[in-house]
Amino acid sequence: MGSCVSYEATAVAPVMTAKLILPDGDLREFAWPVKASHAIQKETDCFVCDADDMEFDGFVTAIPADEELRPGQIYFVLPRSMLGQPMQAENLAALAVKASSALMKAAQGGKRALMLSEMWSPATTVKKTTRKRRNGGMGRCFETNLSAIPE
Repeated sequence: MGSCVSYEATAVAPVMTAKLILPDGDLREFAWPVKASHAIQKETDCFVCDADDMEFDGFVTAIPADEELRPGQIYFVLPRSMLGQPMQAENLAALAVKASSALMKAAQGGKRALMLSEMWSPATTVKKTTRKRRNGGMGRCFETNLSAIPE
């Protein structure tokens, strides 16, 4: 008789990370359990705030230092001067812009790598350059036609 080999393809799930937005707008991600106090040990005179707990005109609260940051959640590192203060609309908007910018930078880094790998994959071909004349004139217009071969 013959032998038979079987395998099952599995999709790799993306790693959920806790995202920490620093005061300078940088993003720090943690794929492992980390306590709030450990995540900001280099940030002096700051505290960690859960983005979901922030409300317009609500009081800014810190998460306990011994609480672990949850994967998939966004946190802000804020100066101690904001602790216990009402969240003003301007501050909330500024934090939203800061978070959006940090997340976009992180996503663009991943997209850039993906785009480069797609650009050089065998599925992408370059067709011959074509020449077109405009209004019977002497000028030339070169266009490159790109297409993808479906896999």
